[in-house]
Amino acid sequence: MVDNKDVRWLDANETQTWLDLWSTVAWLPARLDAQLREDAGVSLAEYHVLSQISMAPDRRMRLSELAEVTNTTLSHLSRVVSRMERAGWVERAPDPNDGRSTLGVITDSGLEKVAAMAPGHVAAVRHYVFDNLTATQALALGDATSRIVAAVAPTRVARATQDARE
Repeated sequence: MVDNKDVRWLDANETQTWLDLWSTVAWLPARLDAQLREDAGVSLAEYHVLSQISMAPDRRMRLSELAEVTNTTLSHLSRVVSRMERAGWVERAPDPNDGRSTLGVITDSGLEKVAAMAPGHVAAVRHYVFDNLTATQALALGDATSRIVAAVAPTRVARATQDARE
């Protein structure tokens, strides 16, 4: 436990920034989830899983890595992947490089689903995030969030975020 005298309290600006970030973390995913459910009948979590696999090399990804990238437990990811398997969007396959691992592989139908969902999702992201910022603010947001990701995310995720910015 941190002793009260050792706390570096937030100043007024930091407090407001923290409260704004908290609200963003709470409300933005809810808005994006609502858009995807209404327009495509999938959750934001399902979209995130499908889009991550679609962007992976050879459109396949170890489920353990996918769980890490999506910040999902393996058991929850397994349920999501099972739903997507039933829909015909994803298949499981043994990892040829590691027999203990399973790959999530996006199907042609899954790629079509991602392609159909992406325009609405991007429009919602643009509406809720980028349309409210100047170009300079968007760059500053990118820099700030990549630093936060580096502090909180698993190393692989933080590295991928940093690589994407470079």
